[in-house]
Amino acid sequence: MLDRYLRHRRIWEIALWTTWWLLDAGFNSAVVIMDIERRDLQFDWWEPVVWEYSSALLLLALVPAQLAFDRRFPFHAETWRRAVVGHLLATVPYSLLHVVGMVGLRHVAYSAAGSEYDFGNWPKELFYEYLKDVRTYAGTLLAIYLYRLLLLRLRGEARLLTAPDPGLSADPLERPSRFLVRKLGAEFLVAAHDIEFLEAAENYVNLHVRGRVYPLRSTMTAIQERLDPARFVRVHRRYIVNLDVLDQIEPLDTGDARLLLKNGSRIPCSRRYRSALR
Repeated sequence: MLDRYLRHRRIWEIALWTTWWLLDAGFNSAVVIMDIERRDLQFDWWEPVVWEYSSALLLLALVPAQLAFDRRFPFHAETWRRAVVGHLLATVPYSLLHVVGMVGLRHVAYSAAGSEYDFGNWPKELFYEYLKDVRTYAGTLLAIYLYRLLLLRLRGEARLLTAPDPGLSADPLERPSRFLVRKLGAEFLVAAHDIEFLEAAENYVNLHVRGRVYPLRSTMTAIQERLDPARFVRVHRRYIVNLDVLDQIEPLDTGDARLLLKNGSRIPCSRRYRSALR
């Protein structure tokens, strides 16, 4: 089931984020409508729905930007101070985009209903919305990191062996022949020659091994220096391929190429690395 999810991960992630924000807007709309009825305020039922869904749609649209910003300012033990400052500064344009976008949607919706929308005193309302958006930004960021942690626990995380296990011969650490994988509390070894290709993914390098993916916290440059250059070749800024599983090179009109692996995977090869691959 996990492998099926990972094959269509992006589609599932989009569906999960969309479902979350739409359900949240629905529940919030119901609560506001009940408050209006309880206080006997003069609002039509559709107005709270417009308020909540216009806000939710903008927050949903801002999720990719927040993910991209987090890739630039990730939270690590060495960089957490820089990340905190960066994300705090990011809450300002985040809130401005959210407020301006949702007010625009509300004006369109009210106009379609033959009415007019009044946002109120802009400085006061902007500050009010900013205080809420800071909490929303932090909550979304927390959800992102909890989701990544859950995926790491389920998929397993690869690490370079830093010391030989008892009873095993020690490999030179400069060029490891095995990787240690921790998955759901268990540990096992993955032979380097079983890695079909490596793919850069945010703060990790994904090791693709027989249809499974194991994230390794590293950069492509750092891990390339520790792989056997006679077997593993850089073919793209995001890919390193094991020549033992390379089946075919398909030239493209652009000067790039497409690599077909024995397992059926297709990997891009940029012009920059094509001559070295040949």
